[in-house]
Amino acid sequence: MKLKASVSLVLGLTAAVAASAGEIVVATVNNGHMIEMQKLTPEFEKANPGVKVKWVTLEEGVLRQRVTTDIATKGGQFDVMTIGMYETPIWGKKGWLNELKTDAAYDVDDLLPAMRNGLSVEGKLYAAPFYGESSMLMYRKDLADKAGVKFAERPTWNDVRDAAAKMHDPKAGVYGICLRGKPGWGDNMAFITTMVNSFGGQWFDMGWKPQLESKPWQEAITFYVDLLKKYGPPGSSANSFNEILALYNEGKCAMWIDATIAASFITDPKQSKVANKVAFAQGPYSATQKGANWLWAWALAIPAGTKNAADAQKFITWATSKEYIQLVAKTNGWGHVPTGTRKSTYANPEFLKAAVFAEAEKKAIDSANPNDSTLPKSPYVGVQFAAIPEFQAIGIAVGQQMSAALSGKTSVAAALKASQQVADREMRKGGYYK
Repeated sequence: MKLKASVSLVLGLTAAVAASAGEIVVATVNNGHMIEMQKLTPEFEKANPGVKVKWVTLEEGVLRQRVTTDIATKGGQFDVMTIGMYETPIWGKKGWLNELKTDAAYDVDDLLPAMRNGLSVEGKLYAAPFYGESSMLMYRKDLADKAGVKFAERPTWNDVRDAAAKMHDPKAGVYGICLRGKPGWGDNMAFITTMVNSFGGQWFDMGWKPQLESKPWQEAITFYVDLLKKYGPPGSSANSFNEILALYNEGKCAMWIDATIAASFITDPKQSKVANKVAFAQGPYSATQKGANWLWAWALAIPAGTKNAADAQKFITWATSKEYIQLVAKTNGWGHVPTGTRKSTYANPEFLKAAVFAEAEKKAIDSANPNDSTLPKSPYVGVQFAAIPEFQAIGIAVGQQMSAALSGKTSVAAALKASQQVADREMRKGGYYK
């Protein structure tokens, strides 16, 4: 009886291993382009018999926590991780990611330089961009025309405030401007950092001292809080990308400054009630145009701990290839392809015809420079973040303070004072200065 039981147990274990052999686990974020990738996965599996893809799809903040914990502890839960331009250079340097090896057909030189550079360390590519983005101003052309508002290609923040005042009509269910307020280093702080950059601010000076109580921070945050209190929707401190996308598509926002990737959703008549009434301008500025719009890629990377590196590489090559973009175009139309990654996409007349936002998006991406994004010289790389390990904790804490100032729970001055203290503590702990 015992022998039979142990034989069954061994057979059971063998079956379990066999079932998972050739399976790769992909951790990703729950947004439209990634959900489409999951739907198209059978195409990859058909072309790669013996490789099965298992998906773990998470909200952005949860995804960041899960993949960071997994890679730092060498947990090995994932074979492919969706990460960004913040994690890639840090983790690549630490040896936590496999260098990506692509063949001639993949055409790595077709990747937009801003994307390739942001995902490389010393010339080696550690993550491949699935889609890339900058940020820009998206506005209701019909409401602007009615209010007599005309935007320059890159307007000033004062222009934006004046336009918000003219287009704000809460009785008709339209708010002058919608901006991120939900706390998080990649949520409200992505937007707020670009605003601070454009007011002439920075996170850290050349001695790595935090600058959160400097004049540019005080001016930018005061402006931001006043703007949303006067002309934003109620409850702005809880809104990030997905919440504002829903508001915009319902016709409730006259203006929105956010990720360029939003353009493909707000111009889609299947999703948006205002699809044919949208126009675009570059991210606003105040004292300087430097760092006025961010640079980001959601990219696919292979953690060094995977036992399925070859299959993971096959999947990443497929999902970030020219052929994948063609597949999405064939399935859903050129207006729905992941953008911001390849030169060939922007050279495609069918894409340019379908994507009314293409020119503004590419201009924003090309103008963002993570190596020179602040008016005073800064020691860090990154436009809307500082690519140092300590930034995640600092950005989360500061994001909570900014959200509290926006909701009226604290003053701007008190929020910035508390932020400075947290940042100073983390930087001392990290050994940047005594």
